[in-house]
Amino acid sequence: MPASFLFDQSLLGYKKMLFIMKESEILNEIEKITEEIKADPQNESYTKRGIDPLFLVDPRAKILVVGQAPGRVAEKTRLTWNDRSGDLLREWMGVSRAEFYDSGLIGIIPMDFYFPGTSKGGDLPPRTGFAQKWHDPLRETMPEVELTLLVGSYACRYYLDLKKSTRLSDVIYDYQRYLPQYLPLVHPSPRNRRWLKTNPWFEDEVIPVLQERVAGLLGR
Repeated sequence: MPASFLFDQSLLGYKKMLFIMKESEILNEIEKITEEIKADPQNESYTKRGIDPLFLVDPRAKILVVGQAPGRVAEKTRLTWNDRSGDLLREWMGVSRAEFYDSGLIGIIPMDFYFPGTSKGGDLPPRTGFAQKWHDPLRETMPEVELTLLVGSYACRYYLDLKKSTRLSDVIYDYQRYLPQYLPLVHPSPRNRRWLKTNPWFEDEVIPVLQERVAGLLGR
């Protein structure tokens, strides 16, 4: 057996060992951050009721989904995007529930990790300052992320630093400007069905690009 082959195999084994060590450190960091989130006074009322923060991070993740705050169903089932909006988002991405939740290749970080409650107009928005405090530490635990999906106005405005006067439709229409790092998307809520009907270019042009990028990053 050639010495070069033995050397290559040894090097691969060493790299694998380093990856496992690094992954273990990252998992410890994720656990630490989770406890810090639960202990934060801003989240005290949730922690007292036994409600844990809702997010999904993995050091292997290639894709990051940033949405708004979890809804009532997500809080009840302890699973983000576990509703009709999530079904449509997965359809847009071209992934199964198993790929979305269990592959380790997709991370999920909402703009708030807790259900903020409701008002007459629907669910309340994510709490001010929440993303600023916790997103960066969690994103650092996913060094392999190549594409971040910004789902809805809160995620788009925060990550793209948009002016209040900027229309989200214009941002999504100009999606190529933000690739390859970001891809802005309308929120797949049933409330936006009318928007989808009046803006057919979104499903005709943006969704195929989304599915191609996702398939490539998932190694299909």
